[in-house]
Amino acid sequence: MFRVDNKIAVITGGGSGIGKAISTLFAQQGATVCILDINDDSKAVADEINDTIGNAFFYKCNISHQPEVKAVVAQIIQQHATIDILINNAGIAHVGTVENTSAEDFDRLMNVNVKGVYNCLHASIPFMKQKGGSIVNLASVAALVGLNDRFAYSATKGAIIAMTLSVAKDFLQYNIRSNSISPGRVHTPFVDGFLAKNYPGKEAEMFDKLSKTQPIGRMGKPEEIAHLALYLCSDEASFITGCDYPIDGGFVKLNT
Repeated sequence: MFRVDNKIAVITGGGSGIGKAISTLFAQQGATVCILDINDDSKAVADEINDTIGNAFFYKCNISHQPEVKAVVAQIIQQHATIDILINNAGIAHVGTVENTSAEDFDRLMNVNVKGVYNCLHASIPFMKQKGGSIVNLASVAALVGLNDRFAYSATKGAIIAMTLSVAKDFLQYNIRSNSISPGRVHTPFVDGFLAKNYPGKEAEMFDKLSKTQPIGRMGKPEEIAHLALYLCSDEASFITGCDYPIDGGFVKLNT
């Protein structure tokens, strides 16, 4: 069960955190993994997968730049002939209210988190239409409940859920399924970097505090998000489209 044998899976931000966990798991389950990432260091993830599993490729790509995305997708099609799975995982965060969020920061968030997803959908769907496929977009619990100091970030993740529904509706007849995942707090290198930057000397204290905001009492693991993404892209989920899945240790339902 939950195999993706011989599928071509494009994973943005696939070189770290949740994206790395998705890339690794999908390769283990039989997919050819195409990692798109702006960071050159992410090539090491593709190399690691190839050393242990096989079938991973790295493509340096700034998803906010449409010509770059189109060129990378064209390269993937030339090498692999099709795209069966698209995981829109790449994104950036921001802390601030509407009052103290600058126009520059707002535009930066929109360009990566919203336009980046649009660019990847726009470039990939024409090829997915040929024989169907599965799309999973990474949203956030920030799109579902009010969070302090997350104005721009929440706006972008709300847009992702809306785009997920629109794509699901528009491309049903092409056997393209579109779903989104809304994680709560997940322990990734980003979290460690955020704590080190904003709470020097108090990292452990703040990590414990943030962990306890989930009713389950801990942060999620990247691998747990990856398992949900795998299910949604597998044949076992063939009756599922147009849905958002909170995976949050009870944060949305048990805190409200």
